[in-house]
Amino acid sequence: MLKEFRQFILRGNLVDLAIAVVIGAAFGAVVAALVKDIITPLIAAIGGQPDFSTLHFTINGSRFEYGDFINAVISFVIIAAVVFFFVVKPINALLDRVQTGEAVDEPTRECPACLSQIPYAARRCAFCTEEVGPQPEPVAAPA
Repeated sequence: MLKEFRQFILRGNLVDLAIAVVIGAAFGAVVAALVKDIITPLIAAIGGQPDFSTLHFTINGSRFEYGDFINAVISFVIIAAVVFFFVVKPINALLDRVQTGEAVDEPTRECPACLSQIPYAARRCAFCTEEVGPQPEPVAAPA
């Protein structure tokens, strides 16, 4: 039983998941600090005090502190914007830059070396420059 438990714990995807959780928590702390220490004071400098935690109303002796809710919503929107503009947009731009190529309108085949899609008539792969030799055009399937 201990051997099975050890195999379970040392399984690759479980270790990868644990690493992702730890890095995600650390990244969350960095983004929260950025929002709290830089973005929120910047908003306060432009638009006044950004802390709404003192806002509340009372009904039949029950106190509703809607200011904390407003603070949480504002923090969420700011964190989402920071993640979008400083993580998602740069990553998407990087992925667009390293994309293997545009879609081709003519029939294609797979390069045996790098698995990129190349035209059937190609003799050399445009992506990895491997010589692939000519291949006949594909035969259309009967309707």
